Amino acid sequence: MERQLKMRVLIAKPGLGGHDRRAKQIAQGLKEQGFEVVFTGLRQTPGQIVDAARLHEVDAVGLSLTDIAPLDLTAQIRSHGAMDAVLFGFGDIREEDVPALLGAGLEAVFPAGASVNDMADYLRRRCALTGTY
Repeated sequence: MERQLKMRVLIAKPGLGGHDRRAKQIAQGLKEQGFEVVFTGLRQTPGQIVDAARLHEVDAVGLSLTDIAPLDLTAQIRSHGAMDAVLFGFGDIREEDVPALLGAGLEAVFPAGASVNDMADYLRRRCALTGTY
């Protein structure tokens, strides 16, 4: 019998923020939705995130953000190039900050209150469109 492939998502907490509770909740929620999840932990640099995404051959990278402070980190992650994964952000993000984060290279942003179901649905649709899953 052929093994069904799971979509692989990397969850990272870029920058110097010291809280990862929401990132862990999202990682667990995506696992419960049937995704394979790689969690990098706290204080990841853009290079570490890109290296992990390549190493684990992920379909998507989720960045746990607390505000727009990591705008430059998001742009740096995208600028490392050759990372084919869908790049999205989530966390305690104000609605008015979403356009700036999208402009910095995120493909989708899930502000506080967004559900794991919303993220999972988005990732399934987005990766199916690009053929990465």
